Amino acid sequence: MKHQFITIEGNIGAGKTTLANILSKKINARLILEEFADNPFLPKFYESPEQYAFPLELFFMAERYKQLKELLQTNDLFQSVTVSDYLFTKCLLFAKVNLPAEEYLLYQKLFDIINPQIIQPDVLIYLHSPVTKLQDNIKKRNRNYEQNIPDDYLFTLQETYTQYIKQHNVKTIFVDSSNADFIENEKHVQIILDALEMEFESQQYYITLP
Repeated sequence: MKHQFITIEGNIGAGKTTLANILSKKINARLILEEFADNPFLPKFYESPEQYAFPLELFFMAERYKQLKELLQTNDLFQSVTVSDYLFTKCLLFAKVNLPAEEYLLYQKLFDIINPQIIQPDVLIYLHSPVTKLQDNIKKRNRNYEQNIPDDYLFTLQETYTQYIKQHNVKTIFVDSSNADFIENEKHVQIILDALEMEFESQQYYITLP
């Protein structure tokens, strides 16, 4: 595997964790999964976003920092590749959507102090799904607090992700995952594995899963 640190990103319900689990097994990689269930503010945020957005995002940033710092500084003799189902910059992207301007500026200052201490991925796999597919996936996984996420919120997150990727010229495999089925369709996983071994002529490489 030519990449040592692979990160998978995408909107809520895009299939990040599913793909990360499958890829890590395929390439015998160490796996880093977001421990979202440990965030006590998450269900409260969906009930009252304005009240709980700031503690929600602070908790996520602290946990992601702790997790990435610990795992990426630990050498593993048997697993030289790491796969993660989140990008640390996700902190800033969600904060931009969820926080009012003054709180976002404060959050950004904290992020700018912490971010240089984090190892950045060699390549980002971004899963792009239409909002209707995201909503289907959210319903299927059946987390109570997610069942009333508005379409507009998912659209805004989608825009925020794609703008970040374009503006910052991140090395990205941009996957149209409208038809993705990583569990049942082996070809979909193989297409992504093949893309990981390719040389990109530009920073963004686009693939579609048939």
